[in-house]
Amino acid sequence: MKRNFLYSLIFAVVITSCSDRVKSPELIGSLPKIYPDYTGVTIPASIAPLNFDFVGGECDRIDVTITGSRKGILHINASKVLLPEEEWSHLLTENKDGNLTFVVCVKQQGKWKKYRPFSIYVCSYPVDRYLVYRKIAPGYEVYSKMGIYQRDLHSFKEKALLENTLVPGMCVNCHSFNKTNPDYLSLHIRGSHGATLMRTDKHMEFLNTKTDSTLSACVYPYWHPTGKYIAYSVNNTRQAFHVVRNERIEVLDLASDVIVYHPQTHEILRSPLLQRKEAYETFPVFSSDGRKLYFCSSPAKDLPHDYKQVKYSLCSIDFDPVNGTFGERVDTIVNAVKMDKSISFPRPSYDGRYIMFTLSDYGNFSIWHKEADLWLLDLKNGNVIRPLSEVNSDNTESFHNWSSESHWFVFSSRRDDGLYTRLYLACIDNKGKISKPFMLPQENPEEYYTNSVYSYNTPDFASKPVLMDISKVREGIISDKRQHVQIRK
Repeated sequence: MKRNFLYSLIFAVVITSCSDRVKSPELIGSLPKIYPDYTGVTIPASIAPLNFDFVGGECDRIDVTITGSRKGILHINASKVLLPEEEWSHLLTENKDGNLTFVVCVKQQGKWKKYRPFSIYVCSYPVDRYLVYRKIAPGYEVYSKMGIYQRDLHSFKEKALLENTLVPGMCVNCHSFNKTNPDYLSLHIRGSHGATLMRTDKHMEFLNTKTDSTLSACVYPYWHPTGKYIAYSVNNTRQAFHVVRNERIEVLDLASDVIVYHPQTHEILRSPLLQRKEAYETFPVFSSDGRKLYFCSSPAKDLPHDYKQVKYSLCSIDFDPVNGTFGERVDTIVNAVKMDKSISFPRPSYDGRYIMFTLSDYGNFSIWHKEADLWLLDLKNGNVIRPLSEVNSDNTESFHNWSSESHWFVFSSRRDDGLYTRLYLACIDNKGKISKPFMLPQENPEEYYTNSVYSYNTPDFASKPVLMDISKVREGIISDKRQHVQIRK
């Protein structure tokens, strides 16, 4: 295999050297303008090729030499930077915990320019192979085409898992795995055939999670690490549209509670401390050891009049996974009211060290809040919180999730054009240092993202492929046979 790799590299150099060699280039002191911006990023040693486009003006040809700090050289001389997958994979493998140095030369109006080199660090921390996300047009009034998709991070292969064209009028959202294990799956289906698709190990069923004693069907899922329970919120939600410039939409909780569902008995477990009329409770997540339930809570306000006064803090309550019972008090972990801010989407790292969350000015629908940023709570270091300045931008950072080893995270951001959410990945090392994020690679990135009319949201890692029998899923959706749930007495 190594011999084949060496041969491929030599072959690439021979071909390009016969085509259009770099001759007497003008030295440019700045970095090349490339899209996506991969300069100085940290990547896993298993990521798809970081193909990029030169966006510093029209060019006739581009020449890129990539040199590993440990071993290997990859040379491309072409009209576009399309890196061969096999050679790229070998180069990453040979240079784990080392650098790749990129030298970019561009031919413009018959003359070559050589830009300042840049490096990419190849990290040995493993990342889960698959990324699962929803793609949806950024509208609000009607359901356009949408779906849940699985991307192989080792390549550019994307697979549709479930699209709303399967059943007319269907909306799919809020998919959740248990610590990246897709054998435990919760997926909401909205519309005339609404249900919650629940899979525990190899058993699949379609639930009706609305009861006479709960506000709504279950939303915003998060699995207990044992797979025995799954937390949800139940929400009385309304959409509201802004009439002011640069603000588009709010999603308001007129009421919301937190519950825990026990799939084996089809029972909903409740605590009066999580069903308070004077407070909104939402976005529940279990701690890595399963003994705490974190959630966001805000004092109830007069809505919609006081919508900007809704400020969610991060709270917790003890949970006993043996008996399925709750503690006797609610603790406030991060008091966002004192910060005059609001917290949404808490996500504990699976190693138990951190909780990452989104912080915005008010409310919990941070996806349309330009000021929304990612913050990090260090549970092992005195509950210190800080903004993730390494990854935040001047536009929206929102939904995020951890990889199974807790060294990589994915998040959605509107930094690219202010309208569409794209996915970015970043690394966090053992000392808490966070790398510059990089955009999810595409084979032809500028063409792909320019032509795409979809936003990415609710990304989550998967440690293995998601197996879904579409014919059985369709049959289950249109049959309208639903497993009803009940409140534990």
